Amino acid sequence: MRNVFIFNPGPSVLPEPVLESTSKAVLNFAGTGMSIMEVSHRSKQFDALLIETVDLLKKVMEIPDNYKILFLQGGASLQFAMIPINLLAAGKVADYVDTGYFATRAIKEAKLIGKVNVAASTKDLSYTRLPAPAELKLTKDAAYCHITSNNTIYGTQWQTFPDTGDVPLVADMSSDIMSRKIDVSKFGIIYAGAQKNMGPAGVTAVIIREDLVGRAPENTPTMLNYKPHVENNSCYNTCPVTAIFVVHEVLKWLADMGGVAEMEKVNNAKAKLIYDILDSSTFYKGSVEKGSRSKMNIPFKLPTEELDNEFVSAASKKGFIGLKGHRAVGGIRASMYNALPLEGVQKLADFMKEFEKSKS
Repeated sequence: MRNVFIFNPGPSVLPEPVLESTSKAVLNFAGTGMSIMEVSHRSKQFDALLIETVDLLKKVMEIPDNYKILFLQGGASLQFAMIPINLLAAGKVADYVDTGYFATRAIKEAKLIGKVNVAASTKDLSYTRLPAPAELKLTKDAAYCHITSNNTIYGTQWQTFPDTGDVPLVADMSSDIMSRKIDVSKFGIIYAGAQKNMGPAGVTAVIIREDLVGRAPENTPTMLNYKPHVENNSCYNTCPVTAIFVVHEVLKWLADMGGVAEMEKVNNAKAKLIYDILDSSTFYKGSVEKGSRSKMNIPFKLPTEELDNEFVSAASKKGFIGLKGHRAVGGIRASMYNALPLEGVQKLADFMKEFEKSKS
């Protein structure tokens, strides 16, 4: 058993059973005598694993049959470009909602491809909340509308997704995919870097509605076109074999834990432990308005920067790893992804109370 609790924002904690099964596959994958790091992505053993991984993701997220699942490389950052390249046709406009650092990066890439309408932004509020529905200035016939479902740095999360009608809703779900039940049919594309809730860095899941495949211009470089990846089941090129194996193991673990619905209950309980302290304390101060609070990333501050640093140092000595806030906002950030056990959050909550008491 570990002697630390990992609150890293990403790459993040993985379930212990996944670490154990992966360590075995590193030595001998599926009885081949080869490591998972050595096996061919064209082998029958890996092909079977890839098919099962897709099926598991469809099952745990209840993905409708008219969606394709891809496991690509380049992180969510590559999707910032692939999405407009494939969907933002000449003469069309794409709506983007600016809710933080990664949303601004997605907007920057899209503007290199075509016309972008920033439908709403909370930058002037230091991203301490999400836009209200009435604040969204959506384009009636937009090519798509892009949101970031959970903002890792600023600690905001969409509790209700925008209604975009017939306009495809595209969501970067890198930091909260599979943490709560969602209706996939409400989205045109969902994408997520695996390194927060699905697996290790190096693979990105893309869930794309079939009618959005094949829209890229003819001069699109092959690797930036969704169609050849769909036609080759994520194996147009050498896919990230080891990372996909770990995603497979995480999905098995999640299913064994009771699926997304049960995980959502645990995540709600974990978040409540910390938010209850923030709401009852004058020592700790949260930075996000209640209606926009994330269950995955909880930023907060102490009365002074010196106390912030002392808290992080003392917490590290107690085995709480990765609590230092992002350099853009400072303070503390507790990232509590699926694989972080409830026990670890309870112990952090106890530590927070003890630390506050020691300073009173």
